[in-house]
Amino acid sequence: MSARRLRDAALVERLREVHAGNYGVYGVRKMWHALRREGIDIGREQTARLMRLAGLSGKGKGGAPITTRKPTGPDARPDLVNREFKACGPNRLWVADITYVRTRGGFAYTAFVTDVYSRRIVGWALSDSMRTEALPLQALNQAIVCAKDTAGLVHHAHHGSQYVSIVYNERLAEHGITASTGTVGDSYDNALAENVNGSYKNEIIHTRTWNDVVDVEIATFEWVTWWNESRLHQSLGYRTPAEVEEEFWTSNPNHERMEIKANA
Repeated sequence: MSARRLRDAALVERLREVHAGNYGVYGVRKMWHALRREGIDIGREQTARLMRLAGLSGKGKGGAPITTRKPTGPDARPDLVNREFKACGPNRLWVADITYVRTRGGFAYTAFVTDVYSRRIVGWALSDSMRTEALPLQALNQAIVCAKDTAGLVHHAHHGSQYVSIVYNERLAEHGITASTGTVGDSYDNALAENVNGSYKNEIIHTRTWNDVVDVEIATFEWVTWWNESRLHQSLGYRTPAEVEEEFWTSNPNHERMEIKANA
């Protein structure tokens, strides 16, 4: 066997390992960046060729159904984001949303709170109920504990009943967080949160059948940890949320540092 074939065989084996270790979701660009981060001298076209040889491909983002309920009364909270999902640092802008998971035992519901700057999922909760106290409020509480300092933070969500409820907004106000809302049924008004939901459904939920809420919760914990600590994000220049945050805190030592830990 020629030297090239031997090297290709070794690279194919590593490609398979990296692909499997990242939920089988990486396409050519992320696989190329992942191998180069390991110090492997490989080109993008070579990565594409070897992935075809190995029968490997990525997964596109899936859509997420709307699970927010339309409130019955008026809400005066403005849309402070206007589809501009940008922030100057961590804990400046969070987005939140809910999605559902079908299990053999019925439906489970997952709420995420995501930091716009780093794309870190800073809070999440899973329940068999969509009630505010059982789901989105638990995710918010986790995010608040993780952040520690929420002064000047904006929280953006759909104009759904869970997010405009009195108890939810009281918790925001207690911690100096300003509420911002989009509209129900318009995914563009909360596009970043919808993208997180879509990735969650496509990268893990749609890959198997789930028995019950506990089954989903264990897998969600593992996926969130991977998303925050290991997953390469194209929007972050093929870096991880943890790396982006670490770079920010290193460059801005006077800012209140966010507590970095796996969410549970």
